[in-house]
Amino acid sequence: MLTFKETGLRPELLRAIEEMGYENPTEIQAAAIPALLESKTDLIALAQTGTGKTAAFGLPLLNQLDLSNNDSQALILCPTRELAIQIMNDLGKYTKYLPQVRVTAVYGGAAMGPQIRAIQKGTHVIVGTPGRVLDLVSRGVMQLDTIQTLVLDEADEMLNMGFQKDLDAILSETPKEKQTLFFSATMPREFKQLTKNYMTSPREISVGQRNSGASQVEHDYFVVHAKDRYEALKRLIDSTPNIYGIVFCRTRIDTTDVARKLIQDGYLADAINGDLSQAQRDEVMDRFRTHTVQLMVATDVAARGIDVHDLTHVINFDLPDDPEVYVHRSGRTGRAGKSGVALSIVHMREMGKIRTLERMVNKKFTRKQVPNGEQVCEKQLFYLMDKIEQTVVDEEQITPYLPMMYEKLESMDREELLKRVVSVEFNRFLEFYKNAPDLNVEVRDSRDRDRDGGRERDRGPRDDGGSFTKFRINLGTRDQVHPARLMALINDVMPSRVRIGKIDIRTHETFFEIATGQEDALLQAFKKEDLDGVKVELLKGDAGFGGGGNGGGGNFKPKFSGKPKGPRKRVVKA
Repeated sequence: MLTFKETGLRPELLRAIEEMGYENPTEIQAAAIPALLESKTDLIALAQTGTGKTAAFGLPLLNQLDLSNNDSQALILCPTRELAIQIMNDLGKYTKYLPQVRVTAVYGGAAMGPQIRAIQKGTHVIVGTPGRVLDLVSRGVMQLDTIQTLVLDEADEMLNMGFQKDLDAILSETPKEKQTLFFSATMPREFKQLTKNYMTSPREISVGQRNSGASQVEHDYFVVHAKDRYEALKRLIDSTPNIYGIVFCRTRIDTTDVARKLIQDGYLADAINGDLSQAQRDEVMDRFRTHTVQLMVATDVAARGIDVHDLTHVINFDLPDDPEVYVHRSGRTGRAGKSGVALSIVHMREMGKIRTLERMVNKKFTRKQVPNGEQVCEKQLFYLMDKIEQTVVDEEQITPYLPMMYEKLESMDREELLKRVVSVEFNRFLEFYKNAPDLNVEVRDSRDRDRDGGRERDRGPRDDGGSFTKFRINLGTRDQVHPARLMALINDVMPSRVRIGKIDIRTHETFFEIATGQEDALLQAFKKEDLDGVKVELLKGDAGFGGGGNGGGGNFKPKFSGKPKGPRKRVVKA
């Protein structure tokens, strides 16, 4: 087995790695580090989240720095500020014995002044989110003509988040003669196009099956009515007393709502989303890492960069619209050789998604029953008895109080005393689950197709007999709008979940349906919204709905189909 000492890294880096307790590289590190030290060839590295990708590109990058030159020699792009900070901190640990190395993280949501001063002072490595990097380049603060190594970390996620234009703008500013490294968990179509445009004869290494989840993660799902999802979530938590994990929701509103309910019900929970300032996010993450918070409720964007290696569970309160996002979510648990569990709470219309996800991760998902009240109470009882059995008694501290305890409790026999001690902690579960209903929904065999003949209905299909109202919006394929992104945009601004019917995307506009009764709320919600700097204009009506292909159709000629005025600045909200 390869050791770090055999990779050829400089002694200062090896010393720091050894002090961190690492002797043997992970599979992706063992494949990437020697390859990058031996050659300046471009590299595509495919590996799941949590496999040690930062060290895989970071150590060779640091090893090759010219420390006599204060120019910026390496640029690392990543999707979120949390991940940028994490990478900067990791590089700082690796360079403990190379104090002259300067690494700067640049990201939105924080004051630009300190970041500008750090760059102007001179920094060897810049780690940043595409939006802030492009902003600093356009201001003339950041010069990219000295970059020798360019890294895209979690490249697929940056594309999923709509950073395509920013990446094109940044990469076009970097020298042609450089080493380009793309690290990613999945390889969507847009990713392949990016490699064709900006890489030269890249070498490709892949750890594990492409687009698959971690092998040590168990995938379970529970079928309930949509209205019972929160109650199902509580039962899953209560039946796993030592749970430590992330609950994924689709929108910021959902994260806040679910976290608020959990806190009110006595759980150690908190939410992390795009509405928090950087200071607030740091505080929440500190409490999560120290286990003061047991459950983190998060959107996919906000969860990027969460570097916690001992998560026991990932819970999908909402299944993601994009199956590849599931790979990222489940990769948050089962890290560093440990086992993990990914739980999904689904309703009947999402059975097709389960089949798609099984193909994606190449594993069979197990349908399980949401525990009933008796099963939850039994789990909690055994957990409490284990706690009592394993409690360490401080004889010196407790002895002075024994006489008073004996006197107070001498009227109780052993059985009565045991029942009362257990009931102190256990009564609330007995009371809550006394008449708990069955939350499980009966469905056909899990191998069967869903009710509409086996078609996977990932775009919010209409219920039979449902009434829908048609809308048109001034966003189309030119704005990188696809069904999943449109649904996410709508659900992100609405106070409650919206049932969406047919979607027809054109070049300059999109026609879609929503359940009747939600029209006024939708129009109100979009009054001040924009997408990538484009003012969103929403109109009610069906002219041209369901007509021909791109470029509009029917009799509808939108007044907003021209090019937007002003810069198309990207806006991403977690």
